[in-house]
Amino acid sequence: MTKNTPTKRPLRLRTRQVRAGLSRTGFSETNEAIFMNSGYVYGSAQEAEESFDGTRDRMVYSRFKNPTVAVFEERLAALEGAEACRATASGMAAVHAALVCQLKSGDRVVAPRALFGSCTWIIGDLLPRFGIEVEFIDGTDTAQWERALSRPTQVVFLETPSNPTLEIVDLARVAELTHKAGGRLVVDNVFATPIFQAPLSLGADVVVYSATKHIDGQGRCLGGAVLGSAEFCNDVLGPYLRHTGPALSPFNAWVLLKGLETLDLRVECHAANAFTVARFLESRPEVARVLYPGLESHPQHTLAKSQMCGYGGVVAFEMKGGKDAAYKLLDGLEVIDISNNLGDSKSLVCHPWTTTHQRLTPEQKAEQGITEGLLRLSVGLEDADDLVDDLRLALES
Repeated sequence: MTKNTPTKRPLRLRTRQVRAGLSRTGFSETNEAIFMNSGYVYGSAQEAEESFDGTRDRMVYSRFKNPTVAVFEERLAALEGAEACRATASGMAAVHAALVCQLKSGDRVVAPRALFGSCTWIIGDLLPRFGIEVEFIDGTDTAQWERALSRPTQVVFLETPSNPTLEIVDLARVAELTHKAGGRLVVDNVFATPIFQAPLSLGADVVVYSATKHIDGQGRCLGGAVLGSAEFCNDVLGPYLRHTGPALSPFNAWVLLKGLETLDLRVECHAANAFTVARFLESRPEVARVLYPGLESHPQHTLAKSQMCGYGGVVAFEMKGGKDAAYKLLDGLEVIDISNNLGDSKSLVCHPWTTTHQRLTPEQKAEQGITEGLLRLSVGLEDADDLVDDLRLALES
């Protein structure tokens, strides 16, 4: 393969989205090639030995490394401002790998209560089975972070904005406290995307994504990614991925590459539409509260404004009347689809109490601010006026 390096000067974001990591075969194709192979051949027994002992740097097995996946990893790293990236088969595979690769019995993890349901399960249920101490706190309370991180801690994991209540965590302050406690800060940046928030620049050590969401952006495939220093990705995360095998499919990597090319255009439209929808919902008497970081009414709006350059495409809102009112709204929608996915070009809405966070106890849901009337709306790329009309008619019905 021939590396496409048109210039050595720094390239701007829009150009990196299209060209970073691009490699071409001898056919000089314009588009990235899809290498749907599992293995590779060697010219001699000596070459095979050198490939496995590390003397020779080359592909040996697609569970370890694949040319198409490598282009995706390099391009996403360029957007994130990370030294390295390792792709995984799904977002949850990325979260799991980023945590487990660096933890052992006797270690300690601190995390906010406001997390996606599967993240809560990994941290709160799975890790303690292996002798790892876990402490959950209120991620919006600096005093709780200071108290929790006054003791040695190996890993801090958080989402900001969180799923589904869009809580904002002070990344710079938590990074400072984490490092004083001797740990690494792992940030799930999926709601913000690399376009609207750069956790590494604020002190985070590791960033994880469900590439299934905005990076694909059209509901086509699963994928995940872990980004950080070359030392972490190669020496800490690398052996875990190599031997446990949560590898990203080359075809999925190619689809995600196509998504990266238009990521900023899409998420900016998502965010503009979300702001319009959030302001509309805030004006409705049927709605008890609206949670969107771009609204001045959001509890952490000032903090969000200081560490984000855009507020994303997800809006949470609570219906007066609880579950019955929420269900009536969902069933009255004609344009917006009921779905537990997000970051799609189509607007999608779900009821977290009974779907994404169903397995949490009522007490856990209450701690996260998830009520029976809460809805999570992933605002798509449709005309914002059509989305407002759809919500208005459903509310009036």
